[in-house]
Amino acid sequence: MSNQQPGPDPEDAPALERGGGAPAGDTPPDAGQTSGLSHPQPMPGRTLPVLTFVLVGLLILGIAAFFVARVFALFD
Repeated sequence: MSNQQPGPDPEDAPALERGGGAPAGDTPPDAGQTSGLSHPQPMPGRTLPVLTFVLVGLLILGIAAFFVARVFALFD
């Protein structure tokens, strides 16, 4: 088993200055150079959320009506 480190020797790596730093202009920019979207995003429909709220409301009203009917049945 050899005592060598994996990868290239940092002293021999191209585009590195003495001490391991990169010269100015050699590093990539912090952010991408493109901005915005390539096409407008479609607006989501409102039918499904409204329908979901209506169905949940009807379910809650049905459960409440069931318990009210049970309470009145206890007093008969």
